[in-house]
Amino acid sequence: MKIFRIKVIFFIFFVLILMALAWLVSGIYSPNENLKDSKIFEVKKGENLFTIADNLKEKNLIKNKYSFVLYVAFKNKAHLLKAGDYEISPKMSAKEIADMIIQGKNRLIRVTIPEGWNLRDIGFYFENLGMFQAEEIWEIAGFPATVYKEDINLPKPRDFSQKYSFLKEKPTNIGLEGYLFPDTYFISKDVTVDEIITMMLDNFDRKIDSQLREEIRKQNKTLFQIVTMASLLEKEAKTPEDKKIISGILWKRLKYGMPLQVDATISYITGKKSVKISSKETQIDSPYNTYKYKGLPIGPICNPGMESILAAVYPRETDYWYYLSTPEGEILYSKTLKEHNIKKAKYLK
Repeated sequence: MKIFRIKVIFFIFFVLILMALAWLVSGIYSPNENLKDSKIFEVKKGENLFTIADNLKEKNLIKNKYSFVLYVAFKNKAHLLKAGDYEISPKMSAKEIADMIIQGKNRLIRVTIPEGWNLRDIGFYFENLGMFQAEEIWEIAGFPATVYKEDINLPKPRDFSQKYSFLKEKPTNIGLEGYLFPDTYFISKDVTVDEIITMMLDNFDRKIDSQLREEIRKQNKTLFQIVTMASLLEKEAKTPEDKKIISGILWKRLKYGMPLQVDATISYITGKKSVKISSKETQIDSPYNTYKYKGLPIGPICNPGMESILAAVYPRETDYWYYLSTPEGEILYSKTLKEHNIKKAKYLK
């Protein structure tokens, strides 16, 4: 009887071991069926096997962390796990994920396009990364501050309006300034310029949802006008509150036929980083010059973020008609030109 009990216990123990092994093996070779979409997973420098396994499980990218640890340890490759950003698809098993990280295969490059960057900034950014020449991007997306005419000897920007309906409102004689949505992107080393631009346009299309587009239509405005206004707000103010107030001022000026006189439009034309402009520069003959010509500039002067786009759609109505930024970055508002000039003399010496 005693021997029989021992055999039963041994058998149960053996079955449990087999079940555990089957569970571990299943975790190695089967993808996590709970993962529906691809996700970006970051392996930070200095992270060990157990930390990586914990993070993968926490983000629901693998069935269980023990299978991942067992596979890597069995291959004796824990010391070869490479830091970087990886795209994990729903079809990938723990084995495939481990092999990818061990080999450093398909590591992604993290690129961040800040809000307010223009085509000039974006072009030089990728050039400094050693990925493309700035001109390669401009030849597709458009050269900064350029209005394309028959006498301009530059490649015309690519027409993406067949794929993106929101671009049908954009004049064909200007580029994609304003539509390359600022964000953090994960790209492969062999990505093409076309793919990067498409990625940004796709992001813009997702961010400007149907509800927002309907609100713009209700206001009898076009998305192009909103993006152009948002690009001014992005350069003129830092806080959401200031952006909304300035949005109200600029829309009101447009309504009553007043020139916008936005300094940032001059800086866009000249390519200067300084916000200081000269009286001579205000006379530059360019349809981007809001000192010389009334109305919105011919197109956006940068690529605005969502905060600025929302401020353009939902301006704050006030009694103000004028504003100025102090050297410290504070924005001062005025109801009359006289009040505005007094503040200019006081703060902008």
